[in-house]
Amino acid sequence: MKALSETKDFFARKVKTAPPLAFVLGSGLSAFGEKISVEHSFSFSDIPHFCPSTVEGHPGKVLFGKLEGVPVVVLQGRLHAYEGLSFQQVVHPIRALALLGIKDVVMTNAAGGLKKTMKPGEFMVITDHINLTGNNPLIGENLPELGPRFVDMSAPYDKKLTQILAQSLTAKKIRHSKGVYCGVLGPTYETASEVRYLGKIGGGAVGMSTVAEVIAANHAGLRVAGLSCITNPGTGLSKVKLTHEDVKEVAQRVEKNFAAALVEFTKRYKKIKT
Repeated sequence: MKALSETKDFFARKVKTAPPLAFVLGSGLSAFGEKISVEHSFSFSDIPHFCPSTVEGHPGKVLFGKLEGVPVVVLQGRLHAYEGLSFQQVVHPIRALALLGIKDVVMTNAAGGLKKTMKPGEFMVITDHINLTGNNPLIGENLPELGPRFVDMSAPYDKKLTQILAQSLTAKKIRHSKGVYCGVLGPTYETASEVRYLGKIGGGAVGMSTVAEVIAANHAGLRVAGLSCITNPGTGLSKVKLTHEDVKEVAQRVEKNFAAALVEFTKRYKKIKT
């Protein structure tokens, strides 16, 4: 808890008022940060107890500023357990921001589609998730300053925020679906058999992030919305071998749509907060 408090205090000394809304940006989606009227920018490596990001497509910066008149904080990139980090290290940023006072967070990621109808470059609004990482960031001593020992996960993705996110995509005429995100540990991509399995248990998309952060956010009482950019079909749904370069390329190709959807979301979010 001491490390979290020190991180929170670092931000509090720089930022007068905690923004209500946070965005966590997935692989290749960092350009959304350019939409922000930035007031403060920090590299992960300069923030106490943040681990540096080691994955291409994740700049590893925290931006405080305004978007459509709404105070926001944007994590340009995130941390992953497959980088050799503990789940507690992975969720440290979102926990520190919760202590600072944020209330709502939009988690985004690049993901593989688990349905043949999904095309690279479209989006999936996350309605629920399946934790297949074999781990949980709440294992160990509970931090009562953040939340309870046992956390209800009947609605990990807030219905109202999820509705606003879907409405924003529709308003911008951006192709999307709704579905369940399957979180795996990585860093290997899934086998064809694993993709068939994930589809059979109800998965709509699969990726190597988000789940731990959503659990930690729910533990801290934050409202969450989630959005996957479908960057590729899952293994076995196409004959193309998967590479991180291709994932980044597709994500970067649709960044304009991605940014437009999140700007529209912020406009609609502003209406329910004022």
